[in-house]
Amino acid sequence: MSMRSLFSIVAMLMLWIAGPAYAATPTTIHASYDIYKAGIRVGEIEEDYRRDNDKYTLVSVTRAVGIFSWFKSGKIIVKSNGVIDAHGLRPLSFSADNENNKKDRKHAEFDWDTKKILLTRDTEHSTMDLPGITQDRLSAMYQFMFLTLQAETLVAFPMLNGHYLTNLRFDVTRGGTVKTPAGEFTTMYLDNQGQKARERTEIWVADQSWNLPVKMVITDDSGGKLTQTLRKLQLSQ
Repeated sequence: MSMRSLFSIVAMLMLWIAGPAYAATPTTIHASYDIYKAGIRVGEIEEDYRRDNDKYTLVSVTRAVGIFSWFKSGKIIVKSNGVIDAHGLRPLSFSADNENNKKDRKHAEFDWDTKKILLTRDTEHSTMDLPGITQDRLSAMYQFMFLTLQAETLVAFPMLNGHYLTNLRFDVTRGGTVKTPAGEFTTMYLDNQGQKARERTEIWVADQSWNLPVKMVITDDSGGKLTQTLRKLQLSQ
């Protein structure tokens, strides 16, 4: 047997033993978050991730709570479906449905063969280019599961934010220990500075729990902040 043939057999055996990259990741994740503005709890988010071999589904439901539910009683339902490959999540479809504003419904189809995104917003249709590592705004938060953030100083990818693409560039550093109602987590800290002066997205992900987000602070251009904090986390493999 030639040395080249031996190397080929060894490589095939290693792949068979290790299995695909996604095989070690959770098959189900349920995460509950509280949303705060100026220290007041204004909303809650329930998210479910399911993996079936190399396919995934994600559903996120946001509701207003307390006095804010008097004004916004409907839910915002966001869904992402796709496949999992060597680079992580690859969305095939995305939708966002605001029950308080039916005309604001968004849907996107990712055509990776033609490298195009087919967008529908209410009754309007459009097409845009699809860069190779694009995420949607829901899959982006679970893509961190497939990244070795401890070895990175920068993570960048385009993200479909409803009806347009935005380029995210996260500086990555150690985030220390973060206390949440779901427990204490050692974290990595991801910091994305927006294009406008005060825009910023800060994310703390649990480095011992699949890099799942445990805290997020979003600052808008006027300086207003929304804080999202993990309340409950359940996962199975």
